[in-house]
Amino acid sequence: MTAAHPGPLTLVPVTVDERTLRVELSGDLDFVTADGLLDGVTRLLRERPGLTDLRLDCGGLAGCDSAGLAVLLTLRRRAARARVRLHLDARPAALDRLLDVTGTLEHLAGAPPEAADADPARNGRP
Repeated sequence: MTAAHPGPLTLVPVTVDERTLRVELSGDLDFVTADGLLDGVTRLLRERPGLTDLRLDCGGLAGCDSAGLAVLLTLRRRAARARVRLHLDARPAALDRLLDVTGTLEHLAGAPPEAADADPARNGRP
């Protein structure tokens, strides 16, 4: 017997100010819902070129699997390229454990990347 999926991941964008956008997440961030988060947040980054801070409010996340983690890592790269700091706010303990076990906690939730990190050409990387 297959367990029913708990439902779609919901994203609620809330403009904090002209440079900061908060996206409230609720539901499971998993194989079924990860592409929706990637598409939605990528669209928001494109629509707001003056953004400096993108705050993902993770307080409503019920769970996160490896596909969800992959999307969070992709979003961090896309935000860095756009010179936007990605913040993972109100992380549930289970998400912190996942980030810790996978060695991605400091990368995703630590200090924001320097401007040079956002531009591969400035780091000498192709």
